[in-house]
Amino acid sequence: MRALIQRVHNARVEVEGAIVGQTGPGLLILLCAMAGDTEAEAEKLITKITKLRIFKDEAGKMNRSLLDIGGGALVVSQFTLSADTSRGNRPGFSAAAPPQEGEALYLHAVDLLRGHGVATQTGQFGADMDVHLVNDGPVTIWMDTSA
Repeated sequence: MRALIQRVHNARVEVEGAIVGQTGPGLLILLCAMAGDTEAEAEKLITKITKLRIFKDEAGKMNRSLLDIGGGALVVSQFTLSADTSRGNRPGFSAAAPPQEGEALYLHAVDLLRGHGVATQTGQFGADMDVHLVNDGPVTIWMDTSA
């Protein structure tokens, strides 16, 4: 699985002008299930995300996790994280999991976050979404379970 996580002051996602998910301080997680990914990889990724020490402590050092600060998460499916740009000028997305498998792994990841006690909202899988965010830092981290 691949994730691009961003530390945010707040974030929201809209579909056809209506807000479908939002979070206050915490993380915006853009998530892509890759072909061949398993629930075990989702568990590894989500556990790592919840424990990453990327939030400031009292001294201003990145020393606190999402769990430590009681932050929320907004999870947005984004198959374009699977882009292969090695040939030509048009990215290929064949490395992404098929939609049905991708959605199942996406929903599993969301359930895992909630199971860790993280207040979690989502975008709408497969929809054309407008994502709004106010970065904190900015802190943006790329994660890939196959790397």
